[in-house]
Amino acid sequence: MNATVADVMTTRVIAVRRSADFKQIVSVLRRYRVSALPVINEAGRVVGVVSEADLLCKEADARPAAGLIRLRWKLGEESKANAVTAGQLMTSPAVTIHPGAPVFVAARVMQERRIKRLPVVGRDGVLIGIVSRADVLSVYERADSDILAEVLEIMASEFGLEAGQFAVTVTAGIVTIAGPVGRQDTALELAARVRHADGVVAVRDRMELAEPPASSLSSASR
Repeated sequence: MNATVADVMTTRVIAVRRSADFKQIVSVLRRYRVSALPVINEAGRVVGVVSEADLLCKEADARPAAGLIRLRWKLGEESKANAVTAGQLMTSPAVTIHPGAPVFVAARVMQERRIKRLPVVGRDGVLIGIVSRADVLSVYERADSDILAEVLEIMASEFGLEAGQFAVTVTAGIVTIAGPVGRQDTALELAARVRHADGVVAVRDRMELAEPPASSLSSASR
């Protein structure tokens, strides 16, 4: 069974309210050595995320740009360079994830959205945890012996294959499967399924199509 976000997330979450001011946010980021913070409302629901990148706009945009329209935008209330609270600085809506989501889904979201951590929320949107890139990568610490046991179970229960007919090894998370299969698509489906097992770094497919029985060959030639 694939690990879920609930299995790897951190439940002690540091968050700030929308009203938190700029200096408070900086202090929290530095004190807890994190690069971003969930922003929550009075009910504890996640309404956004404020990051170091959001705060850096204050320094990066310190000098007004040339041009009246650009200057008016920069000096407007919506400019992050002039924002003073988490509610003004945050990126909203926040990208969140539910605790029951598989870890590989969290990894995919982080990669696609180019973010380092995801607030974990319940069905009511209330913050219950946070999952980071390091948390997601923790599944690769799984022992090779545990991975091997799961691969053999997958082969038997999901594909009806007898493990004794295959040479299956796991070394440093790399799974190698060698042996005869009746159909090419079975080998492809098995390799794809095993690749998504927790802790699997790569799959080496060494499976070959089994030779049909001699009786089948003779009947086919008649």
